[in-house]
Amino acid sequence: MKEINSHKELLDNIKSIDRSFLLLYKKGSEQSECSIKNINEAIKENSDVKLFTADVSKVRDIHGEYNVKTAPSLLEFEKENFKNISKGCNNPKFYNSIFENIYFTQTEGEEKPQKRVTVYSTPTCTYCGTLKSYLRKNKIRFTDIDVSKDQNAAKDMVNRSGQQGVPQTDINGQIIVGFDKSKINTLLEINA
Repeated sequence: MKEINSHKELLDNIKSIDRSFLLLYKKGSEQSECSIKNINEAIKENSDVKLFTADVSKVRDIHGEYNVKTAPSLLEFEKENFKNISKGCNNPKFYNSIFENIYFTQTEGEEKPQKRVTVYSTPTCTYCGTLKSYLRKNKIRFTDIDVSKDQNAAKDMVNRSGQQGVPQTDINGQIIVGFDKSKINTLLEINA
């Protein structure tokens, strides 16, 4: 991990890298320390991952640039282009799957047409894990929001769908409640 001190420094570092990650964290925060620990563990198995970090209590011009309101958040880039975000502290297996998926995408050189996909989930939800694994398997990039840790996102989810259960998936503004494989396949043009 390399510590970044400004948005300009970030762009200078990632502009020549096909895919990289930035962990926005807050020093001293339990969730941030958790994410750093688990990412470090995941990196042991993915030593080629280009990962940068920035402490939001010191660096003020990055999170606003990408409309990030919570830390920790793991941002994904393709060269200088922001592509995806994962919020909160996730387990090493989750980070590992993201990093492995990136490597696979790089080596295969093929990607699905990208729609804006957000998954609302909780760590204890079995179908949430199944849904996210299914999306990764089909190389669908998505933003993962842990609604057990983000109350504002949880309220927003309920307001939009009228449902409290997870998983819920937002695909270009269309909400899918549960792991409705058929509907997801249709909206994301997955040929299963």
